[in-house]
Formats: sequence, C-alpha cells, structure tokens
Amino acid sequence: MSKIRVLSDHVANQIAAGEVVERPASVAKELVENSIDAGARRVEVDVEAGGRRLLRVADDGEGMTRDDAVLAFERHATSKLSTTDDLARISTLGFRGEALASIASVARVELITQTEGETEGTRIVIEGGRMRDVAPAARARGTTISVRDLFFNVPARRKFLRSEATESFHLTNLVTHYALAHPEIAFALTNNGREVLRAAPASDLRERAYQIFGAEFLEHLLEVGGGHEGVARVRGYVSAPRERRTTRDAQYLFVNGRFVRDRLVARALSEGYRSVLPHGVYPSALLFLEVPPEELDVNVHPAKTEVRFRRTSAVADAVREAVRAALATGGYLPLEESLAGAAGDYDVSAETSFAGTDFAERKETDFAVGESASDRRGHASAFAPDSPSHIGATAAGPDSLRGATPSSTQGAPDAAPAQRDEGAATQESIEFGRTPHADAVSPLFAGDEATEAARSSHSALDAVARHAETATHTHDAAHTPAATPDAMRPTPGAQSPPAQTSAGAVALPPLNSAAGIVREAAGETLTPNIRPLGQLEDSFIIATDAEGLLLIDQHVAHERILFDKYRRLEASRAAESQNLLVPETFDLTPAQAAAFDEVSAELERLGFGLMRLSGRTVAVRSVPADLPASEARNLLAEILDTVDAEKRGRARATLRDEVAASLACRAAIKINTPLTAEKMRWLIDRLLLTSSPTTCPHGRPVILRLTKRDIERGFHRP
Repeated sequence: MSKIRVLSDHVANQIAAGEVVERPASVAKELVENSIDAGARRVEVDVEAGGRRLLRVADDGEGMTRDDAVLAFERHATSKLSTTDDLARISTLGFRGEALASIASVARVELITQTEGETEGTRIVIEGGRMRDVAPAARARGTTISVRDLFFNVPARRKFLRSEATESFHLTNLVTHYALAHPEIAFALTNNGREVLRAAPASDLRERAYQIFGAEFLEHLLEVGGGHEGVARVRGYVSAPRERRTTRDAQYLFVNGRFVRDRLVARALSEGYRSVLPHGVYPSALLFLEVPPEELDVNVHPAKTEVRFRRTSAVADAVREAVRAALATGGYLPLEESLAGAAGDYDVSAETSFAGTDFAERKETDFAVGESASDRRGHASAFAPDSPSHIGATAAGPDSLRGATPSSTQGAPDAAPAQRDEGAATQESIEFGRTPHADAVSPLFAGDEATEAARSSHSALDAVARHAETATHTHDAAHTPAATPDAMRPTPGAQSPPAQTSAGAVALPPLNSAAGIVREAAGETLTPNIRPLGQLEDSFIIATDAEGLLLIDQHVAHERILFDKYRRLEASRAAESQNLLVPETFDLTPAQAAAFDEVSAELERLGFGLMRLSGRTVAVRSVPADLPASEARNLLAEILDTVDAEKRGRARATLRDEVAASLACRAAIKINTPLTAEKMRWLIDRLLLTSSPTTCPHGRPVILRLTKRDIERGFHRP
C-alpha cells in the first residue's frame, strides 16, 4: 500500500492557514489589503475580544458578483494575476489567492458583497472550510467580511493566542500602518465598541500623520525626498536627532505601498544618521520607497512583509543619501557631508539578494542589524550634545582626558573610600545637572603651549589608530619577499629610520590590538579601594585599584545605580516625585494608547503623575525626582513603545523591570558630560553597593579591566 497520498483540500487549507493566519492581525492584514486592492475609499475594522470573537472588515470597493464571491474561497483563486510574467510585475498587495480559503478553514466566515449596477448582492456563510449557505442579500456597493471564532476548530492554535490586550495591540498597529500608507483612504478601527482610530481622507502623508500621531509628532519631522532614477524613489519624513528611541518601533517602512519589515532599509536609515545618533539609538521614520516592480520580489514570505531588491546596494544608497540630505537641509549636517557621508564603505550587496539570504541565520534583535552589545557601549563622538537629554553637557575642550585636581589625587593608590570624602559614599544622590566649575576639573595640560601639545598628541594618536586599523589589510602584501625589492630590504642588523609622512609626522609601526588584553571586570575582583584618575572623552572614568586600571562607563554605571534605587522605591511604594509647574500634555499614537492602560499603574509607582484626558491625550502632572522635566515626554513615548505587546503579557515583575530600566537610562548622567572628582568618587562608591556593579540593567558591561600583568604583557615585559 502506498504511503504517499494527496491531502484533501480541507487539510491543505489548514496547513496553509498555519503560515498565513498566525493571529487576528494576520486576518485583518489580508482583508484590509483586499479592500485596498478593490479600490475602496473607506475601510472600517470592527474588533471584539482582540479579534478572537469577531473581526469584521467593511469597505466601499468594487465588490464581487455571485460567481466571483463563491470562487474567491477556492485555493489559489485570484483576479490579480494569471501568468508568471504577471508575478514579475506585481502592483497589488495581494496576489496568491490563498488568504480567504485559509481564513475560512479555521473560522466561521460571513461575506456580503455587491457590485455597482446589480439589483442584489450575495451572502455566503462558511464554517471550518465548509460552505453552509449562499443567498441573495442587500448591501450598497462594496464588501463586508466577518470572521468569528478564530481557530474554533483548531484548539492547539487557539491556545497559543496572546491576551486580548496583546492581540488588540497588533491589530491597532496594523491598521495604523495601512492608514499611513494610504492617506487617500478613510480608516476607522473600533475595539469592543470603543473607537480606537478614525482618519478621514487626507490630502498627503503629513496630514495623515497629524491625524494619527498629533501635532507634537510633526514638530520634529524632517521631510525626505530623493532617490535614484530606475532604482528607488524615497519620500516621507524622519525625526530630528533630538527625538530618539531605543528601538525601531517608531519606524514605519513601506515599499510600493506595502508595509514591510525590511532589514536593508532599516540599516540604510540608521546609516543615514551616522555621526548624528549614537549606536543603539534610533530615529522615528515614515519612509516610502517606490521601486519599479521588475526590480522587486515580493513573493518571498508567507505574510508578504519581507521583500528582496534586485540592486540592493543602489537601494541602500538611495535611502541613506535621501536621509542625510534631509538632515543637512535641517542643519544637522554640513551640506557637503550629506553626499560625502553616503560614500562610506558599507556594502549592502552581501546583505540580501535575489540569490537568497537566510534571514533566520542573522543574530539580530529589534532589527539592530549587525549591532552587538559592544557596539552600543560608547562612541562618545557620535553623541550630539545639543539635546535637552544631555544633562549638563558642554562642548569638550581641547583635552579629552580630564583628571581630578592635584589636591584630590594625592595619596596612596589603595586609599580606602573612608579616607576620601566621607559624605560621598553615603550620599543617596548627587547633582549631575550643573556643568562643573572651570577649576573643579583641571585638564592634564595647562597653558597655550600645552594645549597645542595636547592637540598634536591627540592627532598623532588618531593617526596611529587609523594606521593600526588598516595595517592588518596591507601587511601581508607589503612585506612578502616577492613584493619587496632587494634595494628596499633592510640590511641585517641595520637600524631602519622611521618613515616620514608628508606632514612631517613619524609613521609609527602597527599597534597590537587591545581586544585580547582588555576584559570585562568580574564582580568578585572589585574592591572598595578604587581611585578615580580622570575622564576619557568626558564619558569614561579612568580609575585604578590594586589589580590595575579600570575603565568605567559613567552612563551605564549611573543607570545601574538608579535602576536599583527605583526597584527599591517601587517595592516600598515610596517613589519620589517632582510636580511640574505646568502639566505637560501629549497625544498618544493608537498603539501607545493601547499600551498606556497596561503600564500606567507601574509608572505611577515610580513617581509619575498621569491623567488620561479625552481621546488619546495624556497629561503629565509630576515626574520622578531624578528625571529632568524635559525628558518626561520622550521617556513615556519610549516606555509605551518598548514595553510592547509581548512584554505586556509577561509577569508583572518583568514589566516593572522594563519600566524601571527605561527610566534609569533616561535619568542617568549622559556621555560627553565632564565630572568633578567628587562626582566620580560618588559614582564608583554607589556602584559598588548595587546588586550587579559590572552590568547595566540591559546587560551591557559597566567596567573594563586592564590588569598589571596584562599591561606588562602588552609591553613584552617578562
């Protein structure tokens, strides 16, 4: 007897539904796309119980005849293509003809439709893939599809659905995306009888963004326009550098009107902000790419949320150059840098191609393509200190290495903390908001001649670093016997003179990388006898202890201190608040509004005073004592964006940790902030009292160690 058999249509449809129908938002996506393809000018989505009980999509599109309505529920039945040539030039959102059959196989579906000029419409009822009724019905032109009891006949799939709040979040996010992609269409979303989103037809994207996000969002947007002819036209808006997020949740990316989660475009967007935003910080964006259909493959993912470009490098260049041009126009980049910055060595051709790239193999989180925790630790030069979030930040002087005053650095290296400032270790908080006085932190060089020497030294070190970086690429080819003429080879025992550069500087030999020497400090090796020596780039504290040198990231160190403090205050219900002189109001996005009710209690326990006003408007009356008032709006937006649907379904303790970590990150001292010796000592002493002095709440290292033995090995000492 044969073991291989052809599956029945019912079983095949349920298997297909596993790919197409993941959750209620997947159903809404397919139905909304069908409405848009049908030429609708009004789309209404009605949801009950997060889409489990009911999900209804109604439109005023062209509708279907009786025969087409019946045929639409057959597998691979579609009006959008008929040949393989059509597949290469897809201009519609849907094209496979699988969605309705898959949805009908796992739910109870009712369809009512009518075309222009027909005297009556058609009503079709299907339950679990079996057609129950086909009858005449009355309706204006258009189509209404009601999907009830999703996965009623697949209990194993139904139990994997998330909470009602989580599924509602995904539905809101989906409708928001398509409302942005098609401002000419009116959209409405109702959840359990409550209106979540309503957007009338808009004349352009800016008006639609105002309808959804509010006026404040528009104040910080820069218009983007550009691209390469025949490759990609780029338009939309990006946020000014002062508006920054720690995730990509506020990035809305579209290709030919299709909402996508494309790593190539997301990476190119981040590259556009190179030297403007630090690593691990992302802009908001509403970016639309218009690509010739023949240059694009949309048939690469069951949910059609991924695409592949034929000329990946050219598309990435178009996005990057358009973004940098917008930043230059806004005054955030020199005009000459807007194009020069796009000519970097970023090669996207290896990222993705029609030949195929296994995206699942990429170790990425939150679309942070290729970024590791070590990439996010610093880069002080990339941090623009013009933002209000930079508490007390000032332009760094010529000396990037700052030290304590002579009087504060005298004494034995192993002096105990009690021998320093007796109040520093026990002081609960210290003021970081003021710029240190000029004589509080003395530079290691003083006077005009010394300042010039510092500049020269800094430039020489930069040259050495660049030389060391490129030496590994040229060393083998340049020093093989075949590549070196006899006349140029050094005589054995002879002393080769140092090479002179065109500027007269000595070209130093390549330096060994410190990657194998510097290591993360282990908590058990830390002792109370840590003495600060100074600052590097006003961002990292250089300190010493009995084991050797320590490099402490001042931002993440303070972040760990504040995180532990907030968790203690939250547990004791003793949060410290500061009242705002004038309450600040701001408008939530539909997705943020869905998240607000879930996290508002945790926010209030941490010191926020919040009031939900009419619609999606929230008033902030008070903020935690450590948080600058100017950071309140950005922090709330970040929390509501990052504490996403999946996290809201977790344990409350996890949610509290997420909120406390976001608050600590915003309130912590920033990089590019000079510190007095007293403040450096306070940070170190308080850090040693925390639950985990060597890691921040997000898992990044706080302290790097260079032991005395490591230093001796680096200098080849026995």
